[in-house]
Amino acid sequence: MRKIFRGATTFAVAAVTTMMMSVGATSAQADDLTWAGCPYGSVCIYPQDQNPAVSPSHIFTAYGAHNLSNQYGNHWVLNNQYGGAFADLCHGYNATRCISRSIHEGAGVYADLTPINSVWLWTA
Repeated sequence: MRKIFRGATTFAVAAVTTMMMSVGATSAQADDLTWAGCPYGSVCIYPQDQNPAVSPSHIFTAYGAHNLSNQYGNHWVLNNQYGGAFADLCHGYNATRCISRSIHEGAGVYADLTPINSVWLWTA
């Protein structure tokens, strides 16, 4: 009985160690893909006139509309998403009256956000 228990314990410890190593590797890979402080899988907006983009003031990770307030002048907007995801800048709240050019994954724009009231994250 002790051999069975000892074997089961050894197996459990090995499984947990393997799982932790894979989680650590995934986290390290995501950290490697951070772009100008923007986490992998996110769209980031940077403070007005911060050029180059270093530290985001807004980070969006969920698809859908994200309303903005008090964003004036020029800002970097970086799309650090993956899997064919896009970001649109929209004149209206709740992703209405969006600008026709989308920001593709891995791309950014330096845009005047004065007339922009929301950002729409979506995928094709």
